[in-house]
Amino acid sequence: MERMFGKPVVTQEQMRTRIRELGKQISADYAGKDLVLVGVLKGAYAFYADLARAIRIPIRVDFIVVTTSEGRTNRSAKVKLVTELTENIRGKDVLLVEDIVDSGLTAQRLLKTLAKKKPRSLNLCALLSKQDCRIVDVHVEYVGFKVPNQYIVGYGLDYRQKYRNLPYLAVLDKKDLQNE
Repeated sequence: MERMFGKPVVTQEQMRTRIRELGKQISADYAGKDLVLVGVLKGAYAFYADLARAIRIPIRVDFIVVTTSEGRTNRSAKVKLVTELTENIRGKDVLLVEDIVDSGLTAQRLLKTLAKKKPRSLNLCALLSKQDCRIVDVHVEYVGFKVPNQYIVGYGLDYRQKYRNLPYLAVLDKKDLQNE
């Protein structure tokens, strides 16, 4: 029998339900528009794929890869864009899809970078929001779940590149790291 890892904070079924709701809302909000869904890799890959399938209007898809040095909650953290978009987003409606917005530093940097490409509109969608961790003010238009300030893994979110494949979201406890 498969052992559950960590303390689940969001089950697979809760995610499915919420992502369907987000897809319905996004479909209504962007009906008749030229929507480009931009996923932030690696963390958002699972959420992005499920969200894209839940959106019921024609969309374009693209991805960017970023790295953040010195941790995601440190004001001096450096956000580096590793890849560029392949789609031209000038004049298009863009929805940036993130796994988690905690400090807001990465999201803020990405939004500023994408805004320079002159999209018609630019919004942010995140599976998870840690509002209590915000260092900078970032508006998240679509939020899957608000979560407490705990280290969460699964469904794309990792710890040292592990646990992304969990089908649910779990709190990573220190006791879980004993075998690391």
